[in-house]
Amino acid sequence: MKTKNAFTMIELIFVIVVLGIVSSIGAEIIANVYKNYVLQRAQHSASIKSELATLQIANRLRYAIPGTVVRIKKNSSSGSISFEDVTQPFSGNSEDYIGLEWVAYDGDSFETAKNPGWSGFCDVTPSTQDKLITPGSNLNLTDTVIQKLSGGDKSIADTYIYFPDAFDTNGLPKAYAIDKSSDGNISFDSSSDFVEEHYKLAWSAYALVVENGDLYLYYDFDATAQSDYTQGKKRLMMKHITTFKFKGEGGVVRFKVCKEETIGDTDKNITACKEKAVF
Repeated sequence: MKTKNAFTMIELIFVIVVLGIVSSIGAEIIANVYKNYVLQRAQHSASIKSELATLQIANRLRYAIPGTVVRIKKNSSSGSISFEDVTQPFSGNSEDYIGLEWVAYDGDSFETAKNPGWSGFCDVTPSTQDKLITPGSNLNLTDTVIQKLSGGDKSIADTYIYFPDAFDTNGLPKAYAIDKSSDGNISFDSSSDFVEEHYKLAWSAYALVVENGDLYLYYDFDATAQSDYTQGKKRLMMKHITTFKFKGEGGVVRFKVCKEETIGDTDKNITACKEKAVF
C-alpha cells in the first residue's frame, strides 16, 4: 500500500485563521470604497445641482432693469413683506431676508436672430406723450413671443416701457403701461411725462424665494418695481437649500447658493456651494 502526506491539524487551523484575517480586511476595504463612492456621488450631485441653479439665476438676473433689484424681507413676528434696494445696507438679520425680486426686460424677443421684436431705440422728434416711435421694431413678433412664453396669459398690451432716467416719486424706475402697438409704434395707456432715446420693454417681474428650505421661482406677475410676487406663477427651482445670500454693489449683484444632498445618514449630509456675480 502507498501512503500520501496530508496537512496537519495545526496547518489547517493556521490557514483558516489567515483566510479569516484576509477576508475581514477585504470586507473593510470594500466597505470603505463603497462609502467613499456614496460620499463622492452625493458631493458631485450637490455640486451639479447648485451649479445649474446658479446658472439659471444668473441667466435671468442679467436681464434685470437697473434699480428694480430688491431684497425681500419678511418680518418674523407679523409675517409682513417689505423690500430693500439690493445696493443698500442690510437693516435686519440675515435670516429675515428670504429672496430677491426684480423686473426683467424682454430679452427673448429682443435677441431674436433676424429682426428684434423691439429695437430699444425711439425716434424722439416724432414721438409724443401718447405715442412712442421705435424704428426697427417688429412688435407683432414681440406680442407672439410674450403670448407663447406666458401660455397665452399675457400679450404686449400687458407690457411696460422703462426709460433709463425716468423715476417715480419714490425714486424707483418708472414704468409706462402700453395700451396697444403696431409695427414701429407704441401707444401708452396714459400720457407719458418722459420720452428718451433708449428704452426697455418688460412684461414680467421675477422673484427667487426660499420657502421651507426649498428655492422657488415666481414669474409672470406685474412688471413694476416691488410688485407682489405671490400673484405670479410658482415653480420649484431646487430643494434642500441651506444658504441663499445676495448683495449688490456698483451695478453688480453677487449671490451664493448652498445645496444639501442627503446620503441616508442625516449626520453626514453633503453640502455644496456656488457663488456668481452678475453685471
